[in-house]
Amino acid sequence: MNQQLHLRSLSLLFLCCCALLSAPGFAQQQDDAAPVAAIRSLLAKTQPDMKIAAIKASPVMGLYEVQLRSGHSVFVSADARYLIPGDLYQAGDDGLVNLGDKHRDELRKEKIAAVDEKDMIIFAPKGPRKATITVFTDVDCPYCRKLHSEIAELNALGIAVRYLAYPRTGLKGETYTKMISTWCATDRKAMFTAAKRDETVPVKKCKSPVEAQFQLGEEVGVTGTPSIVFEDGTMLPGYVPVATLASYLFDDEAKDGHL
Repeated sequence: MNQQLHLRSLSLLFLCCCALLSAPGFAQQQDDAAPVAAIRSLLAKTQPDMKIAAIKASPVMGLYEVQLRSGHSVFVSADARYLIPGDLYQAGDDGLVNLGDKHRDELRKEKIAAVDEKDMIIFAPKGPRKATITVFTDVDCPYCRKLHSEIAELNALGIAVRYLAYPRTGLKGETYTKMISTWCATDRKAMFTAAKRDETVPVKKCKSPVEAQFQLGEEVGVTGTPSIVFEDGTMLPGYVPVATLASYLFDDEAKDGHL
């Protein structure tokens, strides 16, 4: 009798385990674990310098998305043998949607929102603020200087300009030193404008946010200056005239056309 009860208990335990293993959530967890581990192991060996933010299943069955800290992605087969760099597009009623761009926009918006405005150099309108752009800038960049020369026009339209430091030559050299001195100045805005006019910037040192902002630029895909980021996280590389910026900010049709 005891033996029969024991066998019956084992049978029930076996059935419960089978039911658990067949549950959708558990099955997906088991299916995902091995490919993700294989992909991570392969990339660690073949691409040790690749900065991975996350690995997850993509909308395409059997294809995994390796999200990099720069916001870009690499798509990898489940067996980790095939890699496809680039963006994934989704077909919809309104045409193709670039899912990579969408992810990068969200990443920029999130990361820039985390920056304290006290670490930025901000030129705000005197009246109501109708829109805000965040610009990764270099004080010696000719097109950055051209954009800054139009700051009064932008402010007059109700557009606030928030500057983040992105020395193009990296974290060394004359430009980097000049930008640290600018961010360490008692009157940052005045010194910033002087630097943009190629005037002498007295050397000054402090615990500045220049390095952190440069690294942020690297993370959100900045490759040159100026790089203009809008409130929704979209980014335009290079100089853009005031009228074009205003159209993008205030004209829905212009925005849908991406300038």
